[in-house]
Amino acid sequence: MAAFLRSTASTTSFAIAASAAFAFSGPSSSSSPLFPFPQSFKPISLSPFPARNSFGFITTFAHSPSAVPMAAPTSEPTSFSQNNVGLPELLTEYMVDMKCEGCVNAVKDKLQGVDGVKNVDVDLSNQVVRILGTTPVKTMTEALEQTGRKARLIGQGVPGDFLVSAAVAEFKGPEIFGVVRLAQVNMELARVEANFSGLSPGKHGWSINEFGDLTRGAASTGKVFDSADSGSSNEPLGDLGTLDADENGEALFSGVKQKLRVSDLIGRSIAVYETEDKSVPGIAAAVVARSAGVGENYKKLCTCDGTTIWESSNRDFVTSKV
Repeated sequence: MAAFLRSTASTTSFAIAASAAFAFSGPSSSSSPLFPFPQSFKPISLSPFPARNSFGFITTFAHSPSAVPMAAPTSEPTSFSQNNVGLPELLTEYMVDMKCEGCVNAVKDKLQGVDGVKNVDVDLSNQVVRILGTTPVKTMTEALEQTGRKARLIGQGVPGDFLVSAAVAEFKGPEIFGVVRLAQVNMELARVEANFSGLSPGKHGWSINEFGDLTRGAASTGKVFDSADSGSSNEPLGDLGTLDADENGEALFSGVKQKLRVSDLIGRSIAVYETEDKSVPGIAAAVVARSAGVGENYKKLCTCDGTTIWESSNRDFVTSKV
């Protein structure tokens, strides 16, 4: 997975393991912020929420949740998407190895041809690319890599709108690898993206569980997480439904979850099950750790060992084999 840079694991008393990403530091300026956002970047406004299905995934939106004013979507969002249908818009930031205007044009041309990308802003001096749209992270990362340039995901969310706007859970094997990313769209809606490898072909249940205790693997993560204000659904808030692994054992997911607040999930865990049955312990689990939001991580030097972002290995950023 392309784990968010500068992710820090915020655990509770029961969370003994956390997923850590690469932290960077760099020059700072006391006179002005590194990247002042354009005036068009404005917080989203809350709107009435529609009905949800049994897992709380959105079926329709009254308005498209958007980080900046955008035209209305051309197609109606759906609840449960494996192929980028109906995801709400978010701002995603990458550090990209660019050296000239030719690099900038190559990156822009590539990204602007990707489905779901609405706007691309490139800051060459700081090697930062900001992408607004509904495209899954995996698709954007692959598009950037196809330009022949190194790219690192450094933040995702809504600029300045939430104290905790993003989180990540990394499955590091030895058999099951994967990444789950959660980003807050507004106070009552979160975007969920995941990719896994190493699963047996077929359907697998997955869920957010109460605890981040991995001493006995998924067996010590407790019950499926629920919240007192999760609504009248018969399913717990943390029930994420099922993953459908293909013949190679790979599974992708992208969708949205109503009532899910990322800040409530830090230090808990995400578990994957052998079958759709979640009444038995899962076969793998990973702790949910806080991740960098938009505008929080523009630094290129690791404070612990002096390694630059481009010298670090892919293992520091991508643990999924998908």
